[in-house]
Amino acid sequence: MNRTRIYNGMPAADLGTEGWHKPWSGGNGGNCVEAMKLHDGRVAVRQSADPDGPALIYTPGEMNAFIQGAKAGHADFLLS
Repeated sequence: MNRTRIYNGMPAADLGTEGWHKPWSGGNGGNCVEAMKLHDGRVAVRQSADPDGPALIYTPGEMNAFIQGAKAGHADFLLS
């Protein structure tokens, strides 16, 4: 059993190399956001260009609110 304490800002490398996905990758020169679903349902997010950098950890509710808000256009201000 993995006993590593998982916390916001922890080194992403401490979460291992398996299970990371690039759901938001695109033609942006390799600057992709990677996400991993953790065993307890939380989601870890890291910058693919810095896989040893910090991981941001979100609850399922936080991820749902973000994704639903983005779908509804609430994050469009980030694109302009």
